[in-house]
Amino acid sequence: MIPASVRFDQSTMASMLDVDPLIQDYRAFFALFDWSVVDRWQESRSACCGSHGHPLTAYLKAFLVRFKEGLIYAKQLRDFLLKHPLLVIELGFVLKFDEQANYGFDVEATLPCRYWFGEKLRQLDPALLQDLLAATVKALKEEIPGLGEVMAFDVKHIYAWVKENNWRAYVQERYDKTRIPAGDPDCKLGVKRTTNKELPEGTTEEKKELIWGYGSGVAAATTPDYGDVVLAEYTQPFNEGDVTYFRPLYQQAVVALEQLPTHITADAAYDAWYVYDAVARRGGIAAVPLNARSTTIFEPDGTPLCPIGLRMHPIFHYAHTNGYRALRYRCPLLFPNEIGQTCEHEQFKKGKG
Repeated sequence: MIPASVRFDQSTMASMLDVDPLIQDYRAFFALFDWSVVDRWQESRSACCGSHGHPLTAYLKAFLVRFKEGLIYAKQLRDFLLKHPLLVIELGFVLKFDEQANYGFDVEATLPCRYWFGEKLRQLDPALLQDLLAATVKALKEEIPGLGEVMAFDVKHIYAWVKENNWRAYVQERYDKTRIPAGDPDCKLGVKRTTNKELPEGTTEEKKELIWGYGSGVAAATTPDYGDVVLAEYTQPFNEGDVTYFRPLYQQAVVALEQLPTHITADAAYDAWYVYDAVARRGGIAAVPLNARSTTIFEPDGTPLCPIGLRMHPIFHYAHTNGYRALRYRCPLLFPNEIGQTCEHEQFKKGKG
């Protein structure tokens, strides 16, 4: 119900909502989402968990406002909504009526506190958000012929909100991966980027930029009319390699589109056999640069050479966690029998080869 106050009756309030530019902008924006997905999710949990207070759709719309307005903090979101009472009505929050108030309700008492905005965002069910994204992708597919025939994959870093990422704060052993940050116990330490620093004597030294946080992987498509369209999203702690995002993203995108991509593209971090295999069986192309980090040299028959150029010895086959059969090789100086020759490689010194 739209409230009535000593200044405006309900018909006037309804007319104000219909002509307010900000409200019209957000009505058009929210109309792009299938909110029945959220309603069904909340109904299924209300039956066993009781009332949720404000509708979940109100929180989700508020978080979309936060993103659209570029508001970094929960306090900024709350302050923005306090200044736009009509938007609070439009979002669907349960209003605390007060006929003496200008807009017929107490905006301060209606809105959740800053802490609860942050807590609600933290508690959001990732599966619900994935379903909401999938419904949007399905609608876009009906609007855009050929959407998803070419998919691009990438991962971007997300800084954890911890003092370990703040260079102005003193932290003992800032990059000790065994010391979990108190501000975000779920985040992990990972490498943001690696660069080569040239030393005075002409040699180069590898320099790694480390951060505590997460990686947000996306599968996307680019269209002439709509631009970039996100088809799937997957977030992990930042210590996971980029290629580990491929299968979850690929599966989500295929399910949402109900079709397989013809071609895919990604950076060198996705240089893995199963990335190529995903499209090669249908005659597609995986445009992925060769990952030049591996220095292993192979013989024409596929046998790897050790760092000092010897043919390594095959030991056993096993099922790799990435879904293929693999063959383990060991040092030829140690297997199948020790020949008495030594090597300075650290694995040789450990006896593992």
